Amino acid sequence: MSSKIRTVERNDAPHRPPDWFEIRRPDDWHLHLRDGALLERVVAATARRFGRAIAMPNLVPAVTTVEHALAYRDRILAACPEDADFEPLMTLYLTDETPVSEIEAAASSPHVVGVKVYPRGATTHSSEGVSDLTTLGTVLEALASSGLPLLVHGETTAPDCDLFDRERVYLEETLSKVIDRYPSLRVVFEHITTREAAEFVRAAPARVAATITPQHLLLNRNAIFAGGLRPHHYCLPVLKRERDRRALLEAATSGDPSFFLGTDSAPHTRAAKESDCGCAGIYSAPVALEAYAEAFASVGALDRLEGFASHFGADFYGLPRNTGRVRLVAQPWSPPQSVGDGDSALRIFLGGETLRYRAVD
Repeated sequence: MSSKIRTVERNDAPHRPPDWFEIRRPDDWHLHLRDGALLERVVAATARRFGRAIAMPNLVPAVTTVEHALAYRDRILAACPEDADFEPLMTLYLTDETPVSEIEAAASSPHVVGVKVYPRGATTHSSEGVSDLTTLGTVLEALASSGLPLLVHGETTAPDCDLFDRERVYLEETLSKVIDRYPSLRVVFEHITTREAAEFVRAAPARVAATITPQHLLLNRNAIFAGGLRPHHYCLPVLKRERDRRALLEAATSGDPSFFLGTDSAPHTRAAKESDCGCAGIYSAPVALEAYAEAFASVGALDRLEGFASHFGADFYGLPRNTGRVRLVAQPWSPPQSVGDGDSALRIFLGGETLRYRAVD
């Protein structure tokens, strides 16, 4: 594969962190909003800070058609605050039976921006996912021709594969082959978690990009076991080694347009997380922008947050950059640990921790 041409300048000289800074209003290119009552509880947290967000299609039932996607879009908009200036961007859930006609319909819709592939059984509500992506040649050719990107949850589900190797093995055995086989297919390798994935995307053509979550920039797998089992730090793909976290942070802050913001914010109630078979997912939407600022500030790269959060995703998807601005001020603060009470509470990522910057209205 041909490599991208980059002109990224590095400046590692120490400097004083700013008292405040502004960025163009960001977008979230990977988000779980759920449905029904839970949708109504969580959508405002994203709509308050982000201009657009890609809504994942792994509902029950899954969003497998354009008709389903547009109906879901209507429910999202109905649940938004009345004064929200927010646009949900829709995706289709790829199955082994998805017809080419549905890909063509998606490409013709102004509201559908991608097709999501979940390996069957890889994560929450993925039981209808794809059994083997490499066998879907007709659909992949249609996607490549349409220009719609394939949004990839990149993990193998082979039972003999170690949990911490699932992303690397999927990249080697499946994703790299698909990208080579379909030279015009656009791909977003979502929520990457490993050094190998970051290196792959760096070397790939410009039609390949990746999103990175705040938890994978700030935490390594030790966080799951710090002082005991921490179910609210459990997500899929799971947190990885410290070397991987550092590689992701370097990629996110490098100025490389291949990497952009995607929170993978995934709300589950406390009862669903703190059970004998707890759900995977971290609810970061209420603190997403501040969490990313924390990561970028940790390596003196706040000047590169705007590109990662507000420019590169829009450019990749061929959408205009937002025109509004968001200000973040140096104001140490602690987010609440959760929203709601009891078993129905939603635990917030970094709740109770002290963050350096806070977004202000």
